[in-house]
Amino acid sequence: MRLHSLRILFLLFMFCGVASSCSHRETHFRIGISQCSDDEWRHQMNNEMLREALFYDGVEVEICTVKDDNVQQEKDIRRFIKEGVDLLIVAPNEAAPITPAVEEAYKQGIPVIVVDRRILSDKYTAYVGADNYEIGKAIGKYVANVLHGKGAVVEIAGLAGSTPAMDRHQGFMSVISDYPDIRLLAKEDGAWLRSQAEGKMDTLLNLFPQIDIVYAQNDRMAAGAYAAAARKHREKEMRFIGIDALPGEGYGVEQVLAGELDATFIYPTGGDRVMQIAMDILNNRDFPRETLLNTSVVDRDNALIMKMQTAHISTLDEKIETLNGKINQYLARYATQQGILSVSLVVLLLVIGLLVAVYLSLRAKNRLNRELSLQKKKLEEQKTQLIHQTELLEQQKSQLEQLSRELEAATHAKLVFFTNISHDFRTPLTLIADPIEQLLADGSISAQSHQLLELMKKNAHILLRLVNQILDFRKVENGRMELRLEPFDLLDSFRGWNDSFRMALLKKHISFSFEATPDADFRMMADAEKMERIYFNLFSNAVKYTPENGKIIIRLETAEQNFRLEVFNSGSYISSTDVEAIFERFYQVDGHQAGTGIGLALVRAFVEMHGGNITAHSDEKGTIFTVTFPKQDISLYHPTVVTLPVEEKEVSSTLIDAEISTEEEVVEADCPTILVIDDNADIRNYVKSLLSKDYRVLDAADGAAGIRLAMKYVPDVIISDVMMPGMDGVECCRRLKSELQTSHIPVILLTACSLDEQRIQGYDGGADSYISKPFNSQLLLSRVRNLLTNRRQLKQFFGDNQTIEKESISDLDKNFVSRFKSLVEEKMKDPDLNVEDLGRDMGMSRVQLYRKLKSLTNYSPNELLRQMRLKRAASLLASSEMTVSEIAYDVGFSSPSYFTKCYKEQFGESPTDFLKRNA
Repeated sequence: MRLHSLRILFLLFMFCGVASSCSHRETHFRIGISQCSDDEWRHQMNNEMLREALFYDGVEVEICTVKDDNVQQEKDIRRFIKEGVDLLIVAPNEAAPITPAVEEAYKQGIPVIVVDRRILSDKYTAYVGADNYEIGKAIGKYVANVLHGKGAVVEIAGLAGSTPAMDRHQGFMSVISDYPDIRLLAKEDGAWLRSQAEGKMDTLLNLFPQIDIVYAQNDRMAAGAYAAAARKHREKEMRFIGIDALPGEGYGVEQVLAGELDATFIYPTGGDRVMQIAMDILNNRDFPRETLLNTSVVDRDNALIMKMQTAHISTLDEKIETLNGKINQYLARYATQQGILSVSLVVLLLVIGLLVAVYLSLRAKNRLNRELSLQKKKLEEQKTQLIHQTELLEQQKSQLEQLSRELEAATHAKLVFFTNISHDFRTPLTLIADPIEQLLADGSISAQSHQLLELMKKNAHILLRLVNQILDFRKVENGRMELRLEPFDLLDSFRGWNDSFRMALLKKHISFSFEATPDADFRMMADAEKMERIYFNLFSNAVKYTPENGKIIIRLETAEQNFRLEVFNSGSYISSTDVEAIFERFYQVDGHQAGTGIGLALVRAFVEMHGGNITAHSDEKGTIFTVTFPKQDISLYHPTVVTLPVEEKEVSSTLIDAEISTEEEVVEADCPTILVIDDNADIRNYVKSLLSKDYRVLDAADGAAGIRLAMKYVPDVIISDVMMPGMDGVECCRRLKSELQTSHIPVILLTACSLDEQRIQGYDGGADSYISKPFNSQLLLSRVRNLLTNRRQLKQFFGDNQTIEKESISDLDKNFVSRFKSLVEEKMKDPDLNVEDLGRDMGMSRVQLYRKLKSLTNYSPNELLRQMRLKRAASLLASSEMTVSEIAYDVGFSSPSYFTKCYKEQFGESPTDFLKRNA
């Protein structure tokens, strides 16, 4: 009954939750806005769109401003496409670079509204903006009227390549071309910026003594031109005309009232109209595809009226925003009250349910008491039985411990027996081999008997070699193998040993050939017995696995630095997996279970004791073993006996920078990037779920794939499992730490093994942290945060060379940054120095150089280059008599005006102000 009542309560609770959630469903639209610039006109447009969006429910607006950067605007548009926004609003910075991205969004079914500037395609949903051609014509008519058809004009245009700049110029020229006495003295690119226009105006004032009108394509450039003329006291000689007519202090309308501009033409923002058309599109209502906004001139006659009107409109906008805030407060309060009511209802239902449960419990109490009394008796009986069973378990435990000790002793005895019986085999083998030798010395035996005795002798020796092989394996295992070096001729010995296999070759009808480099000296220092073991093992394996009527080819060749022995047999194929493990101890290829599995392990041990190397390769034609021995000068021979422990050597390799595009595929993100490497998909997903809230997470299923991702994206931290198929985590860490592109990345190793030996291997491989499985999620997150904090200290490297010794920076990274700094200082005077040149001189691609410097210093190569130039310039200003222009060219700036702009942005004052302050 109690279980039934709890089920009823649970169903009531679920019903209330579902009803509450259903009452809050509403339509939701997400609109992405890509704005090309960050100026007062764009701010007004953005505010109008955001304010208009307040009148629609469930509308989310995201604005990305790129500050005149074509590449960044294209990335923002493609990000909006990937995130699946419902509608896209684009103000193109330049027409040509942005057109492909807009077309891609349009083709994927995302409505696109192009505002202010056009693109070089008709693949968009709607266009809203002023007719820049008509604005240019209106200004042309105004200029013709003011000059009465005669005068000199200069034009300061916007950014070259933007459609407003081209349309305004063409509209202006279509009018003044009808007035032959109106001369356009020059047209300069002001890039929509006041500082750029001011520099251009300085040049124009020096070139032309008589200018009647300055026509600037926006108010900021007109203000810059006015400032340049004012410095030369020529502002009264000419009229200044701009475009935008924005209200507010320091903008177009105020400049007209202040007398700086004679006129400005309204360039309407139309943000509210853009949002209205966007909502018509999203709600499937009719909308105009082309919306052209009108313009009008603002001069001293109407500027004051316009200022008062815009002030009144601003007041109304503020009131609307205030009302919207209050509405949001009321809605939040309503939602809170609704939540409290729902919670109260749930609590009430729970209380009722609890009362029912208590009533049912009281009814069941008496029945349970009766049952408990009966169970108590049963438990006492079970207790007695448990005590008896415990005593039995203690006895069994003692017996198991005794069995464990006996098993350990038996295992040791088996190992001793294994070695002793191998020794015992040598005595009867000696008693067999010696009589055979005596019989062979008897000249009275027949030729056939002599041949049979020779065969018995050879096979006795083979059996003796197998016994010795077992004993040698024990020596190798214990690290007590001795190497006895003496002059040894490979060619003579191998040819002599070939006779031992003649009968086996004839029995299987195997074609055999032995080839050697003619007239070559194959003498070296070697242990003859071990060389015999090497040759006999390889030859016997070839005979064993060659089918009937197959062939075996043995080649002995000499190279400049070594000798090479190749043993080929046809008809046997070994998979790539088996080839990699064929030299491991006790390993046997599937399908070939004969033998002990120690022969090739001993071969590799003996070859490596001689300083050589052995490899295997197999395909459909057959299998070939290749052995190389280093050449030696035997003239300095002295007999030696060396005891060498046999160890498995690690083979180092170099990472290959694969699958990296030549383009600069740099992921721009505010959060750090974490790479997770683990062959277990559940572990990868769990770690990603822990990290994805605060970090960008990449994942790989094995070490090789992880290395490729690390080389491509250069993450901030790598988390890797230790036990993985193929390349394990320790080897993966070692390779990452040995490469210039990834050596700085912290590595955390995860392992289910807690042995100190494995931890030592991980730290020796360059690991920064070791966490055992099962791991605590908070411990993992804390360790990641600490590693990221420590890596941020690398940013001080460029500013203070003394921190190199204090920070945990690898020598590889120190040398890299020092080389980059020296290279920049050496070539700083070259104004054409770029990232491609620096990457080529550093031996890296442009992409790799960008990622490496970004990870180490948080600056791109161009930013670091500019900072070093400015620091050098500051030093020259303080310590030399050079002029500002001379210093600008000396540190690699192509323009003194651009140098002044950058210097002021970096140090807060111009170079001239610095010289005056320190005069």
